[in-house]
Amino acid sequence: MVDLLNVAYKNHFAVGSYNVANSEFVEAIIAAAEAKNSPAIIQIHPNEIGLVGENFVAYVRQAVALAKVPMAIHVDHGATLQDCMIGIHNGYNSAMIDASALPWDENVAVTKKVVEAAHGAGVAVEAELGTIGSNELSTEGTGVNKILYTKPEDAKKFVELTGVDSLAVAIGTRHGHYSHVDKPELRIDLLEQIHEAVDIPLVLHGGSDNKDEEIRKTYQHGVAKINLSTDMKTAFFKQLRQNLIDNPDAYEPDQMMPSARAAAQVVVEGKMDLFNSTDKAELY
Repeated sequence: MVDLLNVAYKNHFAVGSYNVANSEFVEAIIAAAEAKNSPAIIQIHPNEIGLVGENFVAYVRQAVALAKVPMAIHVDHGATLQDCMIGIHNGYNSAMIDASALPWDENVAVTKKVVEAAHGAGVAVEAELGTIGSNELSTEGTGVNKILYTKPEDAKKFVELTGVDSLAVAIGTRHGHYSHVDKPELRIDLLEQIHEAVDIPLVLHGGSDNKDEEIRKTYQHGVAKINLSTDMKTAFFKQLRQNLIDNPDAYEPDQMMPSARAAAQVVVEGKMDLFNSTDKAELY
């Protein structure tokens, strides 16, 4: 993950990090990455591991190992040291510890423990400072109603104290769809200040439903990883629902899944263009 993000950071593009909850999404992401000659990250939230089981990670590792482009596997929003340790033991390349809702001292302490354990196993660590917004239809269990923006001076101190490899920052994004809340404007000015304060790759959570022109500005100011889940899943399940309407008696996965997977792949390919990661695999 360190190598993956450092190249993006230096070359002003972002690697998309896509949440998966079944094999259909894994295949769609890898197919998109190979079609676009783009690096990519597959991330699994603890909620999703609870759905698919830890053995699923072995399949993901094999799929990533056989991919023709650079890829990594990431623990998304681990809430505890245990969440991250499960990822480390299961062969992830990277783990996120999200203790951002805790007081400063506790966030620093928990993050330092994760960094110590992960770095000892050659695993990268992402942390979060500030709080990302969350919408009512998001089930990640992360984010808050009110966004608490990351302060540049806090980001600098946090990175120095913890030794994290990347930092998720709060500049106005939300998890899930924005249909139930006002669409926030991204604080690009704040992102610039954070980028000046710290010298590691930054991460943007809540990559769905934001304005394209704002997203394009983020990787010019230190963002090297953008998380994407809602847009991709929405396309997949919208198509799957339509399949069920059109074919109410269908029951075979090979009747129902291919077009849904293709719909998700189209979204992922579009995001790779947006994140400027298309044709960047050759940089590795």
